[in-house]
Amino acid sequence: MADVSKNEKKTYYITTPIYYPSGNMHIGHSYTTVAADAEARYRRLKGYDVMFLTGTDEHGQKIQRKAEEKGVTPKEYVDEIVANTKALWKLMNVTNDQFIRTTDDFHIKAVQKIFKRLYDQGDIYKSEYEGWYCTPCESFWTETQLVDGKCPDCGRPVERTREECYYFRLSKYQQRIIDHIESHPDFIQPVSRKNEMLNNFLRPGLEDLCVSRTSFDWGIPVTFDEKHVVYVWVDALSNYITALGYASEDDSRFKKYWPAQVHLVGKEIVRFHTIIWPALLMALDLPLPEQVYGHGWLLIDGGKMSKSKGNVVDPRILCAKYGCDAIRYFLLREVPFGSDGVFTNEALIGRINADLANDLGNLVSRSVSMQLKYFGGVQSAEKTFADIDNEISRLFREIYDNVQVQMDALQFPSALVEIWRGVSRLNKFIDETAPWVLAKSADTDPAAKARLAGVMYTLLEGIRIVSVLIEPFMPETPAKIREQLGILGKDELTVWESASKWGVYPDGTEVKKGEALFPRIDPAKELEELEKLSAAQKADAAAGKPEEKKNADEAAKAEDGANLITIDDFAKVHMKVARVLEAGRVEGSDKLLILKLDAGGEIRQVVSGIAKQYSPEEMKDKKVILITNLKPAVLRGVTSEGMILAATKGKKLVLVTVDGDIPEGADIS
Repeated sequence: MADVSKNEKKTYYITTPIYYPSGNMHIGHSYTTVAADAEARYRRLKGYDVMFLTGTDEHGQKIQRKAEEKGVTPKEYVDEIVANTKALWKLMNVTNDQFIRTTDDFHIKAVQKIFKRLYDQGDIYKSEYEGWYCTPCESFWTETQLVDGKCPDCGRPVERTREECYYFRLSKYQQRIIDHIESHPDFIQPVSRKNEMLNNFLRPGLEDLCVSRTSFDWGIPVTFDEKHVVYVWVDALSNYITALGYASEDDSRFKKYWPAQVHLVGKEIVRFHTIIWPALLMALDLPLPEQVYGHGWLLIDGGKMSKSKGNVVDPRILCAKYGCDAIRYFLLREVPFGSDGVFTNEALIGRINADLANDLGNLVSRSVSMQLKYFGGVQSAEKTFADIDNEISRLFREIYDNVQVQMDALQFPSALVEIWRGVSRLNKFIDETAPWVLAKSADTDPAAKARLAGVMYTLLEGIRIVSVLIEPFMPETPAKIREQLGILGKDELTVWESASKWGVYPDGTEVKKGEALFPRIDPAKELEELEKLSAAQKADAAAGKPEEKKNADEAAKAEDGANLITIDDFAKVHMKVARVLEAGRVEGSDKLLILKLDAGGEIRQVVSGIAKQYSPEEMKDKKVILITNLKPAVLRGVTSEGMILAATKGKKLVLVTVDGDIPEGADIS
């Protein structure tokens, strides 16, 4: 399978559903978005011009009611939650190209134009609705569709409602949708979802769809009848085209990227994306997306994650404890994509220990250690290979092709299984070739030394390819591996296509020992801690504890890095650029330096724990970032009037310095 060349660069448009703003984002929400991100990263690595869209659906009666309960406006209510959602995607290393909000002005204007056009051409008409309505699902139901008198989707109570509304002629497009699904076998995936849509909804017959409301006003006003607001599914579903500039003065991106290659959605909203959305697009005379992929749910305690059940798993806590790459790996490896999967603490820790710590982490650590021990860390050019090396090189070429087949089909677990075939084979290769035995005679036997060099080359080259193939799934780990291999920043060795080639790891390359990629976890200790968190969540849910406070409490039980703050909290921290005038060691301490700083005419004395990484001489004239409104502290008898910023790299501290000609005293904002 050839990669996309620069001269024939193709577009790839992938979307996740825009999320209803909830104060309690759980690991299940992350599942869809992380999967979409892995596919987007893969396509970019192959040379595609990718557009990856996500966002929030912010209108509706449910939002208005919750805002009223809190005594704020709906916009104020969603603003804070949206900020937390964006922060979560950043934490999870999600690389969406655009984040759309249905309160964005451009979206509102475009939806109003869409609604007016459908009305003018007769696809929307005024009538009256009387029936059952599920507020959480934003769905209308007939008496026969209810299950035990409750919403068939979520199982919660419904309300009887009667109001004037506009209807979309959904029934008009029934046969066209059936014909499209039957003539495009890949349009709905997996196949079970296609059969469900055809047999349960389309063939029994479609009813026209209510597309406006008058009983609340938190929505997009209908321009020609302003007591009506546009109902959620016309508003929300249109985001996929309004985000690209459809119905705006500049629709160049719409012309470039539409139709989408894939909408990734949860199985509970497949109906809206494969029946209502295609009908709207047909009415607008627009092409349909190439595929709607309805994946399953990530389940816990025998059911879907839910705040009311107290079984919500906060991804911020998990990332703080185990690292985001480990969480991304678990989400994408554990569950066959398209089916339901089960989240358990035991499964998470088991995957981290077995796959990441034992298999991948141990492989890298052993290989680098042996290269350092036997060759001083430098790959020898005097090397020989055997049949077993050639078998491994053929295996990795096969793995490269298979990974692409699986990624093209959105089969993320299967792609990772392929990659781990290579990881497992390299671990077995170490036992089969026993480098430590070859090393015993390498000093006196040139043939043994050359064979040992060949063994080490096969290991390091295989690890190089693994670092390329895991990049869509685990964006932080490849750089850590490449730093140890001595190839960090060498694009010709790390671009996607380089994984199809065996034998490009350069002779003379020097490896470096690094921190353990994934430290092994003590299962008993970790499970005990996680069970305590789970028990606290359930107790909070049973007590009806407000979700915002609950999230904050849970996050505080993990590391400080898991806590999210508001922009108002951030504004309380005052930071300035400062230059180091003098530096010296604090008497009696091997960790502390005392610094005299110029913060724009204001001289500050700061004590910093960086003495093991930086000498006083190195600090002279460095420009650093100083927190100026920190309460003074006394360390080893010396007063510190602030703090300078540093980042951790393993167990090391690295100063956060200033690039460019920025003067002392400049505010950081």
